[in-house]
Amino acid sequence: MVQAARELLAVRSPLDAELMVSDMVGAWWGRRVRGGDVEQVLGEGLVDFAAKAGTPASLTLLICLAYLGTARQGAKAEGAALAMMESGVARPGWADRVGAVKPTGCWVSRDAYGDQDTVICTFAYKSSEGARDERARNEPTRSEAVATSPYSQDRHALVVVVDHNMSGMARDAWVSSQVDKLLEQARAEAAGNPMLLFEEIEPQQARALLESAMKATREPKTPPPVSDSYSAYHAFARSRLKALPPGRKRPAPLHIEAPYSRERRAMLAAEFLASDAAEHLSDPSAASRCADHIIDYGCEQDFGRPLRVSPTKCETFLLDWLPRKVMLSQAEQDAMPHALSAWVRFAARRTALPEQGLKATLDAVWEATGKFPEAYRDPTSFGLDRPLLERLLPDGDLSALARRVFAFPFLTGTHGGVELHRLNPADEADRRTLLEIDHVGEIDEEHLAWHEEIATRLWEGDPPQLWEAAQRLLDLGHDRHDVLHVLIEIAERIGGDPEELAAALDDIADIPDEI
Repeated sequence: MVQAARELLAVRSPLDAELMVSDMVGAWWGRRVRGGDVEQVLGEGLVDFAAKAGTPASLTLLICLAYLGTARQGAKAEGAALAMMESGVARPGWADRVGAVKPTGCWVSRDAYGDQDTVICTFAYKSSEGARDERARNEPTRSEAVATSPYSQDRHALVVVVDHNMSGMARDAWVSSQVDKLLEQARAEAAGNPMLLFEEIEPQQARALLESAMKATREPKTPPPVSDSYSAYHAFARSRLKALPPGRKRPAPLHIEAPYSRERRAMLAAEFLASDAAEHLSDPSAASRCADHIIDYGCEQDFGRPLRVSPTKCETFLLDWLPRKVMLSQAEQDAMPHALSAWVRFAARRTALPEQGLKATLDAVWEATGKFPEAYRDPTSFGLDRPLLERLLPDGDLSALARRVFAFPFLTGTHGGVELHRLNPADEADRRTLLEIDHVGEIDEEHLAWHEEIATRLWEGDPPQLWEAAQRLLDLGHDRHDVLHVLIEIAERIGGDPEELAAALDDIADIPDEI
């Protein structure tokens, strides 16, 4: 990378340099390395290596990293760059303008469904004269101030696509220097199309929305479903957001409602069941339970918006979320597609969804209905009877089944005169009895207490990294008890710090020889 940084000496603008370095550091974005955080191992390692190189190219790289890097990388890069400049290492004439930008306007293009926001933030560099002094000035940030602002060079737009069907994560990002053409095209697409809205928003709103979206993209432990180009623009986008003014305004594009209490959810379900849209549902009891699941999904997975409906949201709910998360009775399985169609009609009226949006959503539900029986495998098809499933899943959380079976493998039959089917793994006393049976001959109370701690954490899924680590070790062919002992060793060594425990579990790649 230090060798590749020689190309920075040939570029003519800070924008080109920033995009090149953002692409470089994007090479490790979202990756995992053993022995530490990737930004520390590779990012800070690059800063240290560039500082030792002491060349004009490495200095230019450090100047860009001081702006584009993480907080720790930026601080280290800035200190190293200042030391090199004091020693007389030459730098390009545009180097002082890296990051010297001001926002010139923010817009959002959103679809009528609320599935996606495309946020456009435009920026311009300050002219060369007095760049360093002007960085802290509070210039106008609305689009009409562009003509009078000294920030008028290399105008460019950062475009970020936010997907609200994927926990509000940022899924795509790019940069365009064709600012006027980009805005004109966005306005033209929205003109006369009732399914699109394009409007200018406050920079504070844009920053709040994009910071939340980029955080949501960063959080998944598995590689998030982003575009191929997202990693190349991630550092650039993260840094540009700092140029937007902070504020506590709620992100306008989300239209987040007040939190739904249990009482409010129940009232909404009752209104739905009493509506004309639900009058054809033949099993009111099953329809009521289905409505509860639909409302819970909207409240907990869609930013508190149970009334938002779209083709993608309905397909995701029916074919992805339900099969993974909820244990449905046979009656609920039969009723769910019909209840969802009725909910779409009910919600569309409440939210004034355009007719073409309602038709497209109903068509999507109809298409998904044919796939639902295959997508939703009844848990009893796994070879577990329903009474046993109800003991393992008293909360109906189907995603917990595998880890709870792993934690408590002996739940049927008789042992020492104890009828195991009478023991409830959700009960603290019965849980201890089940673990004692799992450890016949072991009398070490402290060891059993740690097994109980791990079993409780697996039951609750806290932290999620615990079961993820167990699965990785099981996939390598390790014995269940050996896996449990590794988890115990880590939990005992780390203690009560949840972040350190999660990080240590993330770092497990295999069982150490000494275990």
